[in-house]
Amino acid sequence: MMTAVIIMLYKYYYFMNFMKKQKQKQKQENILIIHDVRSVVNVGAMFRTADAAGIKKIYLTGYTPAPVDRFNRKRSDFAKVALGAEEFVKWESKKSLPALISKLRRERFQIIAIEQDKKSIDYRKLKQINKEKNFENKNAFIAGSEVTGIPKSILEKCDVIVEIPMLGKKESLNVSVAMGIILFSTL
Repeated sequence: MMTAVIIMLYKYYYFMNFMKKQKQKQKQENILIIHDVRSVVNVGAMFRTADAAGIKKIYLTGYTPAPVDRFNRKRSDFAKVALGAEEFVKWESKKSLPALISKLRRERFQIIAIEQDKKSIDYRKLKQINKEKNFENKNAFIAGSEVTGIPKSILEKCDVIVEIPMLGKKESLNVSVAMGIILFSTL
């Protein structure tokens, strides 16, 4: 009898802890900015990952392809990769990334670039920085071009630059893979 009560209390404690974490995640307002990513496949994959990670909105800047063409028709190549995620995650195209960053800063978002740079930190330190600066609930993640990355002028406007340490011979990961690692390790 006593064992059953202890087990019930144990399950109740873990259930309540789980519910508390879920409630905190619902309060999060994390967004993704995809800047100058040329590949429809990469952008579609990022939409799927963003949906899975609970990203509230995606901004497409520069020449990043959108889920619809210039005539506002669904792109079949995009839909094939995104598998419907473009229907669930809010998205918007913006012309100016600097103007978008200024707007998000006024809304109290922490601007986080995913990029290799002299000023970048190991992505595994981001959770602790967010707690220290009380930014846990409003983050804007920027992923940039597959080839040239995020321009220096944009990196200077970011609060934090994170990178994934590379242990092999290659210098970087695919942009959609890197974004997924950062989102799921941070949120």
